[in-house]
This record gives sequence, structure tokens and C-alpha cells, in this order.
Amino acid sequence: MAITSDWPLPPQATRFLTPHILFEWLMVNPLTKGLYPVAMGYYPSALGHRMERRDHDNQLLLYCTAGKGCLKLENQAPQNIQRGQLIALPKGQRHSYWADEQTPWSIYWLHFDGELAEQMMGLLSPAGAGSVHNLGTKPQVLAAFEALFDVRYTATSRTGFIHGCHQTQQLISLLAVLARQSRLESKQAINMEKVEAFMQQHLHSNFSLDDLAQHMRRSKFHFSKVFKELTGQSPMQYFIAIKMQHACSLLDSSDQSVKRISASLGYEDAYYFSRLFKKHIGLSPSEYRRSRHQ
Repeated sequence: MAITSDWPLPPQATRFLTPHILFEWLMVNPLTKGLYPVAMGYYPSALGHRMERRDHDNQLLLYCTAGKGCLKLENQAPQNIQRGQLIALPKGQRHSYWADEQTPWSIYWLHFDGELAEQMMGLLSPAGAGSVHNLGTKPQVLAAFEALFDVRYTATSRTGFIHGCHQTQQLISLLAVLARQSRLESKQAINMEKVEAFMQQHLHSNFSLDDLAQHMRRSKFHFSKVFKELTGQSPMQYFIAIKMQHACSLLDSSDQSVKRISASLGYEDAYYFSRLFKKHIGLSPSEYRRSRHQ
């Protein structure tokens, strides 16, 4: 079980521990044993809040939404925590943290565990040590925390906790995506909205990587490197994937021939287009069209 602080709760605050009666069931049920919440809460303007753990037996996330605080990891100097920052503390990481005395922080926090807990925390702390991410104040994160907190109204309902376990995974994966985006932005990453707008404008033609990099005012090497870090694909692979999805839309919504659709997307060779389509979608254009009627 998580050791939580004994900070006195005001009316607006939340602190909830998963009922002990459910733990053995959560740990073995196929739908929950991968990841489950251990404890969670929200402390607004938490003056006097302080916690120290030498034996940390689960995974912990803290998200500062206002005010300031401080984090001290083992063998490291204290670091200031501000609004919009996420603290990720893996199992076994000795730590202490406390609210600022002048401008105390407001924090959402979540302890979690399970067979996948270490891997999920690894998305936020790849080195297995505590880390801090500059997410900014994100409405979707606040909404995800609040949605997860609704599990406390289910009492000991197993169905309610199955849902809560999947919400836990959704929240952590969202935080991981935002943390990664933040890291890339700190490296002067590219503006994906601008990239996608350029690709949509050229959906019916073609362009070179040089053209795209020039449009983004980046060197080709830097642009390609950062783009792949962000998406997992090269810029041109990403563009082709967008074209193939548009081809699916045309096959779904019209009776245009494959040759005409191919030409409308800038491919003069319909056979080449068909091979490319099958590589991305898994079916040829004609097979995809027939599948609509099955």
C-alpha cells in the first residue's frame, strides 16, 4: 500500500486509497493486473504539505497546477518545482518534496502499480530515476485526473475499478506523449500543424524533402532528425501515409477508378500507386473497395 502524507484536507481536496479488500483481486485479474491505481489525490494551495520516503514501494506521479514546491532526490541538490511541471518518481527512488511556504503548490498525485507499472513509468523516466517534465498546464491532463478520481464513487465495485485501471493507463500514456512533445519543443522542434498544413496543400502533387525543410526554415538534416523523433517516421513516409488515408476516403466515398484516384494524388503510374497502397493498408485498392460491401 502507498504511504501518503497526513496533510490535513480542506473541503476542496481529495485523497483516496484503493480499498485493501480489492488489492488481491486487482493483482491477479487479467483485466487489471497490468496496471492499477493504489492511491490518488488533489491538494489545493497545500501550505505545510511535506513528504519524505526512504522506502518507496510503488510508482508515483505529481502534477503541479499552481504555486511552487521543491523536490529532493537522493544524492542530488533540491530543485524548484513550478506550475505545469510533472514529477515522475519510480519505485525504489528515495525522495522528499514539500510545498513552498510563500506560494504553496496545488498538486494532483497518483500512486500506481502492476505488472506493467515499471514499463509505463519508463515512458517518463527511462533511466529508472526520478525526473521532472515541463508540460505546462494542460486542460486534458486535468480532465484525465478528474475522470480517474471518479473511481472513488464506485466503492468496491469491481467493474468500476476495471474502468479505473484503464483510465490510469490512459492518463500515464497521455503524460508520456506530452512529456515527449515538451522535450522536442525544448530542442526547437518543428511545428507539426504547419507541416501537416503544407502536406495537405500538396496532397494532389508531390514535393521533395528539400522543399519541405525549406518551407519550415530548417536544414534538411535537422528537420528529418527531429521529425522522426516526433513521429517515428521520416517526413516523406508520413506524407505517403496521409496520401494513402486520403485514398481510402476516396475509395469509400466515390466510384472513381483506381487510375483516376492514383492520378489525383500525384501518381502517374497506377500500378506503383496500388503497390504502395497495399504496403500501407494491407489490401490492394480493389480489395479495399470490395471490403466495403462485406
